[in-house]
Amino acid sequence: MLSTIGAVSTQHICSNADLHSHSCVSDGTMEPEALAARAKANGVELWALTDHDELAGQARARDAALSLGLPYLTGTEVSVTFAGRVVHIVGLGFDMHNEALREGLHSTRGGRGARAQQMSASLAQVGIKDAYEGALKYVGNPELISRTHFARHLVDSGVCSDIPEVFRRFLTEGKPGFVPHRWAGLGEAVRWITQAGGIAVIAHPARYPFTPTEEYALFTEFKAHGGLAVEVVTGNHSAADVVKYADMALEFSLLASRGSDFHSPTESHTDLGALPDLPGRLTPVWQALQDRVHQP
Repeated sequence: MLSTIGAVSTQHICSNADLHSHSCVSDGTMEPEALAARAKANGVELWALTDHDELAGQARARDAALSLGLPYLTGTEVSVTFAGRVVHIVGLGFDMHNEALREGLHSTRGGRGARAQQMSASLAQVGIKDAYEGALKYVGNPELISRTHFARHLVDSGVCSDIPEVFRRFLTEGKPGFVPHRWAGLGEAVRWITQAGGIAVIAHPARYPFTPTEEYALFTEFKAHGGLAVEVVTGNHSAADVVKYADMALEFSLLASRGSDFHSPTESHTDLGALPDLPGRLTPVWQALQDRVHQP
């Protein structure tokens, strides 16, 4: 059940909001229930599971969170192609049963299997055999096989010492195992989220290798399509990034979000619940989602 919470209680509940994390339903390593327990144990006071292009873990995450007394927002992270790069748009507070959103996410997942087979064939040409079969051992949902699953296989099989090395040597543009994929358009992703009653958020903007002009275009087009928020505090942002994107949130009149982008206890830079606070001059995205919070 969705319930409204008042402004005072919202501020308290959200003093440690973590609105970006991943389970084994996409490319994380933990079950949704285990993530909920970790979030609660780490002091998270409002949580969202945001698996890539997938809603299959939402009911499990919500039910587990509520059983622990942890308020919950629905979430997903949509893969988008913009200016020739992959950009991620987080959706928060939507109706998880919305058919248009479900169909849109299903369509953007569609090419992952063929892409993975091409990645495996490309890796075989540089002497890494059976990478697809190896990656499948790390996949909870075969529809969502990704570069991260290949990376885990290459680390565990001794080809590389850690996941960053895999990406540097094999899985980024220009490297042997990189295969591009046509993701959703920016407008499509924002529309799926907003028409399902949610808010669209630019995820970890500092990660994208855009020129200043391209980045300005991203924010401008995102806002024009109905996007309302940007992640300012994330596990991928430095203190300087936080200052920069706080300024951009104000410049574009965007709400501010906060999320660790947690995937795994051994792989993630930042644990659930371990982020610094949002800068006080910003308006938190959860203030606009009060009536979409699932309450215990």
